[in-house]
Amino acid sequence: MGEDSEEVGVDTVGELLEDEYTRSILAETSNESLSAQELVDRCDASPPTIYRRINRLQELEMLDEDQRLDPDGHHYREFSARLDRVTIELRDGTYDVSVHRKETDAVERFTNLYEGLR
Repeated sequence: MGEDSEEVGVDTVGELLEDEYTRSILAETSNESLSAQELVDRCDASPPTIYRRINRLQELEMLDEDQRLDPDGHHYREFSARLDRVTIELRDGTYDVSVHRKETDAVERFTNLYEGLR
């Protein structure tokens, strides 16, 4: 799997990583995909708090979303971290911040969807 990187403002990254719920969401979804309710439980936060953080992370392409089916045939969403690492460099008096993301390709997304149907 390759990786994608992008320059992002130091303030944006600082604000994100300063927030305990955002850090928790990224940490919890770095090893496994989780539903919003699972994130509410694991992060000990309210649903609106979790959904606000999810939306912000998705805007910055740091969190992926997949559809899943439960055994009763109901659809629900699961989230997984795309964030791989953040690098901050100080050069000539300015900060360069790069966000490195894990790439997801169509085959991987299809496999995840198929496994969710079983």
